[in-house]
Amino acid sequence: ALHHVGQAGVAAALAKMAFGNHLGFAAADSIRQADQERYFAFLVEHTDPLPSPFQIIGHTTADPVLTLNGESHALDSLLAAWTGTLEAVYPTKPEIGDRRSEMEEILSFTSPIHTPPSPIHHPRSTISKPKVLIPCFPGTNSEYDSAKAFREAGADAEILVFRNLTARHIDESIKALATQISKSQILMFPGGFSAGDEPDGSAKFIATIIRSPRVADAIMELLKNRDGLILGICNGFQALIKTGLVPYGEIREPNAAAPTLVHNSIGRHISCYANTRIVSTLSPWLAATSLGEIHTVPVSHGEGKFYASADVISALAKSGQIATQYCDATGLPSMDIAINPNGSLCAIEGITSPCGKVFGKMAHSERAGSLVAKNIAGNKHQPIFEAGVRYFA
Repeated sequence: ALHHVGQAGVAAALAKMAFGNHLGFAAADSIRQADQERYFAFLVEHTDPLPSPFQIIGHTTADPVLTLNGESHALDSLLAAWTGTLEAVYPTKPEIGDRRSEMEEILSFTSPIHTPPSPIHHPRSTISKPKVLIPCFPGTNSEYDSAKAFREAGADAEILVFRNLTARHIDESIKALATQISKSQILMFPGGFSAGDEPDGSAKFIATIIRSPRVADAIMELLKNRDGLILGICNGFQALIKTGLVPYGEIREPNAAAPTLVHNSIGRHISCYANTRIVSTLSPWLAATSLGEIHTVPVSHGEGKFYASADVISALAKSGQIATQYCDATGLPSMDIAINPNGSLCAIEGITSPCGKVFGKMAHSERAGSLVAKNIAGNKHQPIFEAGVRYFA
């Protein structure tokens, strides 16, 4: 691990490094002017001795305590003081109040992990290298990661840029999108902030395009006649749920009873890693995972809180359409913001269509790699892309 000392000084840099993995630090000797700014100076955590000009100033400890210049402070108290300074301005916890019992009651609607009653259906014809279409709308920002993930899984991924400068560009893009869907086996809506999440809500632009007759017909032909797959992550999930592709498996107009994704409980954007567990293997997208398997996946969104009535959540659980849930390290779902960062009811992170061929989720499974977030523990590889490709084998 490495940290730039900078303006705040050595003491602050040590504290921030300790907060990251909740490991303590004990200084070997007194550190002079520990709060003095030191630009172009770095703290390096290393298992082996480092040569000159590096200087050893101490070592990490399993006990979460920072010991420096004769003083010892628990990391929890230091972290509370550090984050509490602006808590009133930028709250890190939602104001749940009297709704805590209601949320815990809704959480109890979670069904036991769901095993599909029969083997996953496969398409009538096999394809060794299925084609994946990834539309890139104005504001999309995850198309490259998504294409890379599919290509590494063995697919032929194509990014289609949707142009909206003029009415003619929009019409041409709708025609091109419908044509390319008809030539593809997988349709993937990636994350981002389409049209800047305007007007007054996320993915409305994408949902409008999906509902256009040409595109809607192409999507339903992909699902019904060619046994194709659809995946939506983050902004893509928002588009799927706004159009009814999840949880209904068909394009519908919105209604008051339908589940939705709303603003996070803290009322602003969140960006962190979260644990999610596999609750159901109904979907072909989850055929390479095991029930109860836990993955550590990044989330980054402002509107990701899954919201539905207790009856709808209960029905989804019984049919195995709740695919993934936010959970702690032991696999227990929770309403705690440290575990369920957007406050989703029933801790729901992802759901599927009744047939499982459409899968929507908030966490960015595509943002993974051997060199990504190395300092964060957990299984960060969620093999949904490989499973989608193998579905056609």
